[in-house]
Amino acid sequence: MTEEKVDESKDGMPVKQELFLEAGVHIGTKMRTNDMRDFIFKRRDDGLYILDLRKSADRIMEAAKFVAEFKPEEVTVVASRIYSGNPASRFAALTGVSVIAGRYVPGTMTNIQDKRFIEPKLIIVCDPKGERQAIKESKQTGAKVIGFCDSDNETRNIDLVVPVNNKGKRSLALVFYILTRELMMSQGTIKSYEDFKYNVSYFEQPMEEKKEEETVVEAKQEEPSEEKAGVKEEPKAEAKKADPKEKKAEAKEEKPEAKEVEKKAEAKEEKPKEEKAEDKKKEAKVEKTAPKEEKKVEAKEEKPTKEANSKVEKEEKK
Repeated sequence: MTEEKVDESKDGMPVKQELFLEAGVHIGTKMRTNDMRDFIFKRRDDGLYILDLRKSADRIMEAAKFVAEFKPEEVTVVASRIYSGNPASRFAALTGVSVIAGRYVPGTMTNIQDKRFIEPKLIIVCDPKGERQAIKESKQTGAKVIGFCDSDNETRNIDLVVPVNNKGKRSLALVFYILTRELMMSQGTIKSYEDFKYNVSYFEQPMEEKKEEETVVEAKQEEPSEEKAGVKEEPKAEAKKADPKEKKAEAKEEKPEAKEVEKKAEAKEEKPKEEKAEDKKKEAKVEKTAPKEEKKVEAKEEKPTKEANSKVEKEEKK
């Protein structure tokens, strides 16, 4: 956005004549209505009608004084075109008036049950041709009308005609620049033109850009807190990431334990086997020793029988 100082011209115009010419405020269309005849300076060779720049400047200043007679909440700007919506929204934001940007919905000023219902005492229309419904309803409600009129517009039901190029982006930005500055002076918001820190380019920018800038600033303010939160959360994230590894390590540690348990179990199983083997050996020893003992017993038993038999034989011989 280029910085440009717009001072009041020495010839009584609100800004220097060069700025009016650069913005194309005086450029009309190839059509001219009877209503706009008094505001035409000449017709160019290419067929375009040129508005009287002096009358345009005087009517802009007159419109600023007219708006100052009303409270901000009593004034509404109707701006159906994109090029008028941006500067109108800037004007409304700085002065406190309301704005209807985009399509004007029928019944806005006459239908009490409509959620958008308003009762302004003054409306500013940026294009009488496209905003004729708002002019019609203001006539019904008794609201005053200021109209930015090009060479092809009709001025019926318009209380104050401001002859300007109402289709040019730069032209409308300059018109609302002057209106804003003059109205802020009347409201006491600024004491001199030097206190007015805005330039014409500011009024060309859409209000959405301002919102985006605010969101960017908010995001930058939130970044430190997010970074702090990130620092605190990182260990958790690391802990979460480390969990699977720890689990694997635990699993690896558990495996030797499991092997030891299995070895112990096998050892326990082997012990009974060894014990059984020893029992069998003992039984085998017992079995081996048992016949010997039986033989000894038999032998002992046989000895008495032999002795008895020998005694019997001796007795028989006798």
